[in-house]
Amino acid sequence: MGSRRVFISADHGLAIVYFLQSAVVNGLLEAGIEVVLLTDDGLRERIQQAFGKPGLIIEGLRLKQARAYFQTEHNSLQWWLDFLRRAGAANRINLEAVDSYVRQVQGEAHKRRRILFPLMEGMVAGMRHSKQVRRAIVRAQNEFNPQLYSDLFDRYQPDLVIASTPGWRLDRYILREAAARGVSTASVIVGWDNTSSYSLPGAPVDWINCWSEIQKEELIQGSDWAPQRINIGGIPSYDGYFQEQWLMPRQEYFRLHGLDPKRKLISYACSFISFSPNIQNVEALARLVSSNSLAAPAQLLVRLHPNHFMDVPRFITERERIRQMGRELQHVHVVEPVPLGGELGYYSGEDMPEKSSMMAYSDVFTTVYSTMVVEASVHARPVVSVCIDSAVGWPGKFTLPLSKIGGWPTHARFRESGAGKETLNEEQLCLAINYYLENPHANHEAREKFVTQECTFVDGSAGMHTASYLLSLV
Repeated sequence: MGSRRVFISADHGLAIVYFLQSAVVNGLLEAGIEVVLLTDDGLRERIQQAFGKPGLIIEGLRLKQARAYFQTEHNSLQWWLDFLRRAGAANRINLEAVDSYVRQVQGEAHKRRRILFPLMEGMVAGMRHSKQVRRAIVRAQNEFNPQLYSDLFDRYQPDLVIASTPGWRLDRYILREAAARGVSTASVIVGWDNTSSYSLPGAPVDWINCWSEIQKEELIQGSDWAPQRINIGGIPSYDGYFQEQWLMPRQEYFRLHGLDPKRKLISYACSFISFSPNIQNVEALARLVSSNSLAAPAQLLVRLHPNHFMDVPRFITERERIRQMGRELQHVHVVEPVPLGGELGYYSGEDMPEKSSMMAYSDVFTTVYSTMVVEASVHARPVVSVCIDSAVGWPGKFTLPLSKIGGWPTHARFRESGAGKETLNEEQLCLAINYYLENPHANHEAREKFVTQECTFVDGSAGMHTASYLLSLV
């Protein structure tokens, strides 16, 4: 009998952190499993240099070919099937995030899609009430299988194919090909909001590993997963936070960004920019630190979002305005995510020390409702969600007022946990920041409970738990 072997699809920078910067892949290798990691073709050599070791093989995921297939092979039908998959989760769970996606698609649809939209809304309504209709849509997707990886399946003969989503992205094609060949498939959940935002599988997936009991319930009730096919493995990407393995010395971090060690540090992580500008939040924070309106002298550190580096004019304009503020205002500083490159872009593990240190040394951490509210809570920092509505929105594009997003499932859990505060205007923002500056340990117990509720394993062992589960499937 030959050695056991798995494929791992890592088509996103966060998947690199999940699999390679935790104990997941190492756990598989140490158990004698050969791992073939498929990722962006242009990054194979770089990832091999950074993470290469015996038993780990790096292959290309052929994302350009996968995208070309999607764009040229019945593109409209594939697009609508993907829309229905995402919009048509069962109405047994909170679907506010999904509903916002539907409104965005409708608001930005071109003429032909607008004509078809009432029909598709009817389909979505049927799916939300009928498991049989949901299953029919999931099965229909499997007709699109370009067999891009036949040579790799023939060469390596994997026992299991693992993906970082259950076919929500272009990984759908390798999962469909695996299923057609009778190879077992598994997925992990990398993102905090994934189980309440992305809905039904885009490919046949046998097993799934999620963060928490909450995500498990969302998978069961919203996406028809059988409970026995779901494992709660925590979130391996955060093991390095819990173990403090990425933390830079405070003095070194402040020197890196030209920060004043005598001033309080208010940090802001841009988020949600696909739905709304962030500039109004940044400007409000800048005014507070520049006008000495806060309870102590402070400075602002703004982290740009990975989407700010997309070739999208409105994102570029906002990015440049924030950069300009960093140049012109004495106590405003800007940090940019470090790109991994290729298709994986600015979502990467290249700057985990930067992210971890920014959160750890913030006197108050602010954002919209980014996943970083969980990450900052892991670092035991006070968190304020800044949801000031933009006066202009994204001109010509769908804009969701930030004051209206508190009901999204992850956002609601943060608010209800008491782990932090939500603010809807500059006055509330000033009061919330001052409260935490004057009471730095406030809500500490609530944050700890929130982190345990969302992450399950809070001792840095999620990677080992996840590796153990994946081993059981081989």
